[in-house]
Amino acid sequence: MTGFAATRKLFHLPRGVIYLDGNSLGPMPVAAADRVAQTMREEWGEMLIGGWNKAGWMAQPRALGDRLGRLIGAEPGSVVLGDTLSVKVYQALAAALEMRPDRRVILSDSGNFPTDLYMAEGLVAGLGRGHQLVTVAPEAVEDRIGPDVAVLMLTEVDYRTGRRHDMARLTRAAHDAGALVLWDLAHSAGAFAVDLAGTGADFAAGCTYKYLNAGPGVPAFIYVAPRHQDAARPALSGWLGHAAPFAFEPAYRPGAGIERMRVGTPPVLQMAALESALDIWDGVDMAALRARSVELTELFIVLVEPRCPDLHLATPRDPDQRGSQVSFRFPDGYAAMQALIARGVIGDFRAPDIMRFGFAPLYIGEDEVRRAADILADVMENRLWDDPAYHVRAAVT
Repeated sequence: MTGFAATRKLFHLPRGVIYLDGNSLGPMPVAAADRVAQTMREEWGEMLIGGWNKAGWMAQPRALGDRLGRLIGAEPGSVVLGDTLSVKVYQALAAALEMRPDRRVILSDSGNFPTDLYMAEGLVAGLGRGHQLVTVAPEAVEDRIGPDVAVLMLTEVDYRTGRRHDMARLTRAAHDAGALVLWDLAHSAGAFAVDLAGTGADFAAGCTYKYLNAGPGVPAFIYVAPRHQDAARPALSGWLGHAAPFAFEPAYRPGAGIERMRVGTPPVLQMAALESALDIWDGVDMAALRARSVELTELFIVLVEPRCPDLHLATPRDPDQRGSQVSFRFPDGYAAMQALIARGVIGDFRAPDIMRFGFAPLYIGEDEVRRAADILADVMENRLWDDPAYHVRAAVT
């Protein structure tokens, strides 16, 4: 895979570290520091406020949205960047509910990322119209879809186990029942090719700091299918979603198309880092990426399971049913992960007992996978995790 040998050189990877946590925060592209510094020196420094026009800052959310759109199968003009994933989920869900005024159920699953459920709960409470958030087991979602469901809200890849929903089948089932669908792509975008347009998705949202490697705190994205853009009312009617932001009209008029889903001022420095990440993605073949991801995850499972009988695979064995991560259950998973990190293998832990490992072919290869499996086996076989220091939990796990 010479292509991935080349992309590996485009990332800053600390010496002595095997980084299997890109599903939580991707590593820094080598070009990011210079790109952000250039924005500061040559644009902000020299152009001052003129950078909004001369450097194209105001157009970045839409322009970068189109570049990112290739990775998620979105039509041109259907993705815009800004704010956080929670905000974008709120926007999309509010718009979708308003488009189904005769229905009151938001259907999700128990594996959904909690913040999505929190945003739904807050929206339901604020609307005060009798809406209900219903969660079922991931395997039971399709059977629960019915005529009372307004919106099916799912994260395509379960953040803990890596279990992957069938986007095409569930979107079709929801549409057959008259419901709309909102997909969270936090663990999909950059992990494998997504086909929002081809599957008929209505709304989607995602972050750019995981597999997309754009850096901590970079803006999220929202997708609205072109057929819905004129009907989707922005619940957060920010000034940059206005039809004429610099007319400073006293009343709100939604902008045209996806522009209406903008809220506040673009984070220019963060978007400069995102640009450097997308420069790498512009040359990536997504089919090759997925094939390599499957090879690496399969290899890790094969190497770890026989040597670590105390670890229990939480991720589906069928690669078609998982994203680009492998998770194991272990009662002392937090301590075991800290022991691994102390030995240079960085993954992470999710309560109550999940040890997560993300596999990003852009910078992870077979050699790293084999070494990581050897170190994990040593930690487990010799109970290296059973050290009081490894049981003290930090604020971020």
